[in-house]
Amino acid sequence: MRAVILILIVVIVGVIAAIATGFLNINQVRGIEAPQVSATQNGLTAQGGQAPAFEVETGSVRVGTSNATVKVPALEVSRPGDQAQQQTNNAM
Repeated sequence: MRAVILILIVVIVGVIAAIATGFLNINQVRGIEAPQVSATQNGLTAQGGQAPAFEVETGSVRVGTSNATVKVPALEVSRPGDQAQQQTNNAM
């Protein structure tokens, strides 16, 4: 049960973030109308209402590759005995 609630919270936060960043745009294009219900001697009669309609626009994500030159630092590894010898050589 906790896992379901956690998943719902993550989904809601994701939708809020998508709307806030402009990645998701939701517009209502048709309003809602409640059904008409009337009581007569024969019983109740109802006429249907209207469900709302929404227009949803989403952003797009493009993934690609490119060539790049990256400088990688040089790494020199020496043993502890070699360090003392290098320090004395550098001091001279």
